[in-house]
Amino acid sequence: MPRTSRIVLPDYPHHVIQRGHNRQAVFADAADYLYYLDNLAEFKEFFGCKVYAFCLMTNHIHLIIDPGTDVENLAKLMKRVAGRQTRFVNRQNGRTGTLWEGRFRSSPIDSDNYLLACCRYIELNPVVARMCADPSDYLWSSCRSKVELIQYPWLDLDPLYLALGASAIERRHHYRKFLAEKVAEHEQEKIRKAVLRGQLTGDAQFVAEVELRINRRIGLRGPGRPSRPNK
Repeated sequence: MPRTSRIVLPDYPHHVIQRGHNRQAVFADAADYLYYLDNLAEFKEFFGCKVYAFCLMTNHIHLIIDPGTDVENLAKLMKRVAGRQTRFVNRQNGRTGTLWEGRFRSSPIDSDNYLLACCRYIELNPVVARMCADPSDYLWSSCRSKVELIQYPWLDLDPLYLALGASAIERRHHYRKFLAEKVAEHEQEKIRKAVLRGQLTGDAQFVAEVELRINRRIGLRGPGRPSRPNK
């Protein structure tokens, strides 16, 4: 059975997830995480992409990437970064073979209504997995750069995050409050299912707009919009 073609939209953020082969560990120590992030920073500049959020878990990764005007840049970036990581880990461990579980999964995001919610979903992964109590305590995500200090200067700040305040201090304050809010279960499920199924992360209006744009029928499952941050 042929694969369903991936939906990639120019100048839209995409939630990307890629798992380790058989859900085995991809990152064993700090060197593995740092190598991945170094390559992510290099190739996002090379291909003209923007990275709005990331979280590297032990056996999978989450990213929010805007490919820019050329939709092919998303796949090119992921192929380069994943390939380098595979070769690096194989050299370190004296092994051969694949590191990743097939191709990555992705979901275009309705920027106006879901982008901040998707960033929160990604950056709360270590808290949900009980690896830390505060998402900013986790070293291998974009959270620290948004609520404390600029740990990753190559990280792009999305328009909705920038709209949270007139100054960096104000934005960090409001984003921290947003992270601490109780997240509705239906919001988490909608975001999770959208990326795993390769659907759109958005409401019915967003789906209709994209269907008209690409002349293709797209299914939509799940309830409506997520909560807005309370300033």
